Amino acid sequence: MASKVWFTNLRSSGKSLLAKLDTLLRAAGMMTIDFNKKFTAIKIHFGEPGNLAYIRPNYARVVSKMVREAGGYPFLTDSNTLYKGRRANAVDHLEAAFENGFNPMVTDCPVIIADGLKGTEYREIEIGLKYCKTAKIGAAIANADIVISMNHFKGHEMTGFGGALKNLGMGSGSIGGKLEMHSQSKPKIVREKCTGCKKCAVNCAQNAIRIDGERKAVIDYQLCVGCGQCIAVCRFDSAVTNWDAGGDDVSKKMAEYAFAVVSGKPNFHINFVMDVSPDCDCWGSNDAALIPNLGILASFDPVALDQACADMTLAAPLLDGTVIQERHPGHQGTGNGEDKFHFAHPSTDWRIQLQHAEEIGLGTRAYETINLG
Repeated sequence: MASKVWFTNLRSSGKSLLAKLDTLLRAAGMMTIDFNKKFTAIKIHFGEPGNLAYIRPNYARVVSKMVREAGGYPFLTDSNTLYKGRRANAVDHLEAAFENGFNPMVTDCPVIIADGLKGTEYREIEIGLKYCKTAKIGAAIANADIVISMNHFKGHEMTGFGGALKNLGMGSGSIGGKLEMHSQSKPKIVREKCTGCKKCAVNCAQNAIRIDGERKAVIDYQLCVGCGQCIAVCRFDSAVTNWDAGGDDVSKKMAEYAFAVVSGKPNFHINFVMDVSPDCDCWGSNDAALIPNLGILASFDPVALDQACADMTLAAPLLDGTVIQERHPGHQGTGNGEDKFHFAHPSTDWRIQLQHAEEIGLGTRAYETINLG
């Protein structure tokens, strides 16, 4: 049975986009959830400072105000990162969130780092699935009564794209949980493409990469945790996902973690198909968007929601001056179902996360779009 996915475009016609978001969420049924006196985790990505593709905090304020209107206790939340950056501990993470506008004065609700000061505050949730018997979920998210995800839909260097499933699964995992999800997805170096620029080595939080006598990067797999940061910072397609070493597993484990986050509690999901950058918002910069801004989508089904956004992205025209044209000179994108995620990151397969999520009962890839204009 197809799930309903609600859509609103970005045409204002004199109406604020914030008002359009409010209308979308009410039409999609978010306010049918019983928020009264319920702790409501609004799971969002605060964006690495320097990256400007993240969701604007103004949109988060709309959601928090709606939850408060219904008597709920909303809070914005995310878990700490496994890799280097300004979100690897709660002190830096909060400062980064505030710098990007996610503070109580703007969003009308508190910000809580889900897995605590050092990423060690989590609950182990039993799910008994194929890859994860339990999931280490940040305590604030695991203890919430309701989960709402606000997701910037974009490309991703390891999973093809990042949407609701990635924000819920990878984003809610504690540092130990992220390590578990990445543990079999060790990258590899394509030596003939390596220029010895050292960017991967400098950005490796585990000091697992060195430059050898031939000025080629070498990975120490005893130290590597598979976080994928080297893949993200490499601009020569030298650091790539080693799919033969279990790279598919990261997408499947991520889906199972998303299952753990929403299991047994009301949940609702919102995807923003805007500034669709080729890489995650975890890096301190964002590359040019691959497609025009399309709109906002919402659903109770995160799988159907991500599938709808993927289909819209494939159907949309490719913008000029993107990383796709840089990596594929002469390429002319016209939409028509062409796989932009694969062109941006040829070693990834974005369908895996959706297929596995459907198989474990998280949702369905079949959807019906309800267009509000």
